[in-house]
Amino acid sequence: MPVPLAEALDKVRNLVEDDEQLIRAVAAGRRKGHQPAWRRAELRYVDLKAGRHLQITRYDDTQAHVSNHPAGALDDALGALLAEPFGNWHVETATETLQVRVTKSGEAAISVQAGPGSVPDRAHDRAKQRLLPEDSPVLRALGISDAQGRVKPSRQAKYRQVEEFLRELAATVEDALASGRIAPTADRPLQVVDLGCGNAYLTFAAHAWLAGERGLPVRVVGVDVKQQSRDHNTQVATELGIEDEVSFEVGGIADVELATAPDVVLALHACDTATDDALARGIGWDAALILAAPCCHQDISRQLRDNPPPVPYSGLTRDGILRERTADTLTDALRAALLRSRGYRVEVVEFVDSAHTPRNTLLRAARTGAAADDAEYDELASAWGVHPKLAELLG
Repeated sequence: MPVPLAEALDKVRNLVEDDEQLIRAVAAGRRKGHQPAWRRAELRYVDLKAGRHLQITRYDDTQAHVSNHPAGALDDALGALLAEPFGNWHVETATETLQVRVTKSGEAAISVQAGPGSVPDRAHDRAKQRLLPEDSPVLRALGISDAQGRVKPSRQAKYRQVEEFLRELAATVEDALASGRIAPTADRPLQVVDLGCGNAYLTFAAHAWLAGERGLPVRVVGVDVKQQSRDHNTQVATELGIEDEVSFEVGGIADVELATAPDVVLALHACDTATDDALARGIGWDAALILAAPCCHQDISRQLRDNPPPVPYSGLTRDGILRERTADTLTDALRAALLRSRGYRVEVVEFVDSAHTPRNTLLRAARTGAAADDAEYDELASAWGVHPKLAELLG
């Protein structure tokens, strides 16, 4: 039963201020009609030479901002964070786990479960936490790590890509769990589909984190047009002993049929309008979460060659390289607008550092069920005189 928001936030404050029991706290999401200054915030205690401090890590769209605050003087820092209009709080202590979700009416829905009973980690100079350890059997099976469990020098870039993808997936899934958008159970596991999975690096990584590291009941399906990919990936799943939880289908993104509509749709580096096919399928399935990393924005680039740009932006399309970059940005802006028009909250973030790949944009969408509103899309498409594939697919 909902309780006053102030009462719920007092409960959050009391748990966070307990430096003996707190393991971590996470604030994420946003309240209806509000936008917090930060995309996400994480809190935990660390032991420094100057004593115990609450370490607050605030995330914007591109980087993390870390600050440390003495355990006995938290009013200003903690008070400012609690005042932010976050939609969800997740607080984990040694004895209990508290989840707070702010409702549309401005009250709070509270869920309390037993804690893990583990001793909180207070180390400050600990090694960077990996979502998928180097010695993971999955990384060995995929040839990213060697037999000794060390990432091969030639596969460091791929490992970084896997890690960054998992961080984005983890943040999105944690927010959805806290808000109640997804609630997997043993009888109804979390359904994930990876459209255009190829060699399934990220398919297997997603399962390894969701099932192995996060402990969620999950079923993952990888889809690719190549029979060779299905055969190879099925063999890897069998070798790992997860063939009951990870399976593969042969087919195109636009026409594949799944036995169960997915909760999470992944489409990473699907070329040109294949990304539009994936987004349209995700919307058609009413997927709770969609993560897409687009590639090769050729459709809008071709249209920009044939249509004069709005005044005074002719300089953005005169030269080939600028036209391509403009097409990249415009395509993803139109896709984000269309997703919002279909009831999704959308963030466009950096997927992998541009030093590793120029294809580093990620569309991260969470279904909210908001009423459709095409105004943003209509204005943008009309101004540039373009007709993106996704609009056609959505009718």
